[in-house]
Amino acid sequence: MAYLNKIMLMGNLGKDAEVRMTQNNKKRVSFSLATTRRFRNPNTGEMQDDTAWHSIVAWDKLAERIEKLGIKKGTPLFVEGRVSYRQWNDPQTGQKHNVTEILMDNFEFLAPRHSSNYAGENSDSLGEYGASTPPPPSSGDPDEQLPF
Repeated sequence: MAYLNKIMLMGNLGKDAEVRMTQNNKKRVSFSLATTRRFRNPNTGEMQDDTAWHSIVAWDKLAERIEKLGIKKGTPLFVEGRVSYRQWNDPQTGQKHNVTEILMDNFEFLAPRHSSNYAGENSDSLGEYGASTPPPPSSGDPDEQLPF
């Protein structure tokens, strides 16, 4: 039997990326990512937002890349990774804590990269407009615009 632990999120950073070094001298970057689902309330008919907050963690080279970019609160990102559950005990109180995190494997910016925060960074494959903007159609032929 095959197993799969993969998550893809699109959202905005809830706080600036926080950089730490572990006792084993490994770089760790963490930040929160907000994803929002918009829906119509069945009782009132009004549109409402339901925001979920995700704890994102990156390690080593990916953490170094995020630190170099200086990713800030409000930055829209696409994040790929896997869900991780862990437990730890508070040594002072003995209380058990459960933590759910997204261990990031990859990310892409979802907005134009014209901000001074990204001035020295190669634009990778995102182009001038960022990952969320589709390329313009190549011609007026509708068959060329089909995704298959």
